[in-house]
Amino acid sequence: MKKYFLAAGLILVIFVNSILSLFSFCSMTTTGENQAVSASGVKKAETKVEVQSSGFTVEQENIIRRLTLENEPGAIKHLYLISAYSGQVLIYSTVRGKITSSGKRLTPLTVAAVDGEYIGGKHQGIETNLNGIIKNTGEVLQDDGTYGHSIDYIYWWDVQGRYHQHYISGGQILHVSDQPLAVKNIVINMNME
Repeated sequence: MKKYFLAAGLILVIFVNSILSLFSFCSMTTTGENQAVSASGVKKAETKVEVQSSGFTVEQENIIRRLTLENEPGAIKHLYLISAYSGQVLIYSTVRGKITSSGKRLTPLTVAAVDGEYIGGKHQGIETNLNGIIKNTGEVLQDDGTYGHSIDYIYWWDVQGRYHQHYISGGQILHVSDQPLAVKNIVINMNME
C-alpha cells in the first residue's frame, strides 16, 4: 500500500510541476522575458516603421517605383560594364525597356508530376496552365508576371532623381541608369551607328 501512495504522490508532484512550468512559460512569453538573445547577451531590438502619406513604407514605395519604371513601355536605360580591378568602363550600351536575367521564365521550372501530388505543407500548390494541361507548382508568380529570380543587385535614386542599379559579379560591375553617366573612356561602345 505504501508503494501505491508513493507512486500516486510522485505522479501528483510531476503533474503540479508541469502545471507550474506551463504557467511560468506563459508568463515569460507574455511579458517578453523569453526574447531571442545573441551569444553576447544582446536582446532582439524592435522598432515601429512609419508609413508615408501614401500608406506605404519607403521600402515598399521603392519597390513599387522600380517595378513601374522597369516596366515602362519604350523606356531607355544605360548599361555600363565596369572592371572591378581598374574601374575602366569595358562596355557601354543603351537598353530598350529593361535588362532581364536569364533566371526569369514565363512558366514555372517545377510542377507536380501528377495532379494533386504533394507540393509542400498542407497545400497542393498553385495551378498553372502548361499547353492546356493544368498542373500544380510550388513556385509563385512574381510581381512582374514572371517566374524565377533576377541576379542580386541594389538599386536607388540619387538626389537628382536618376535611377541606378548596381550588380557585382566576379571581376566586373554592371551598372544601369535611366540617364547616361559621365565616364572618361569606353573600351567597347555598343551604340555605334
